[in-house]
Amino acid sequence: MRAMHFNQATFVTSAANLAACPPDSIAEVAFAGRSNAGKSSAINAITGQSRLARISKTPGRTQLINFFALPDERYLVDLPGYGFAKVPLSVKNKWQEELEKYLRRRQALCGLILLSDIRHPLKEFDRQMIDWSVQSDLPLHLLLTKSDKLKRGAAQNTLLAVEKELKPFSNVTVQLFSSLKNDGIDAARAKLDTWLTTPES
Repeated sequence: MRAMHFNQATFVTSAANLAACPPDSIAEVAFAGRSNAGKSSAINAITGQSRLARISKTPGRTQLINFFALPDERYLVDLPGYGFAKVPLSVKNKWQEELEKYLRRRQALCGLILLSDIRHPLKEFDRQMIDWSVQSDLPLHLLLTKSDKLKRGAAQNTLLAVEKELKPFSNVTVQLFSSLKNDGIDAARAKLDTWLTTPES
């Protein structure tokens, strides 16, 4: 199958639960990260569309799973940023339950892109997602975002330190990424291509 045309991504729907997710998905990759990790900026940079992921910031949609369609029934999926909600605990618990159902039961899910601010890498949520992906045998690719905020040497040192920590996990990879400077976009697209064009049968 040919490479994905990420610039053709279009917003399709926001799902409140697993049952509301698009039924035609053959393969999809979900983007996860803390609410300040630069997730929307990364999705926009990868698709070459400056406003695509802003839809997820529309009031009322912050607790929904946002689906962006690619050609051939493939999807990019924007999960709400962790730490998003100043809402009652009962509401937050309900949402976490729906998110976990999506991650555990969504058959089309073939990979996770985890975004982590390079200045504060591998926070508790990041580690939880990595542990979950390892246990679930689902490939995970970590984007160390905002790499332009550090000097090149410091960014490389952080990358090496994170690579060393993640070395025991064969299904976890990591790279530097800056949506502001357009650094790492081709590498991220290549990873997505690998997952989306060769989904498990």
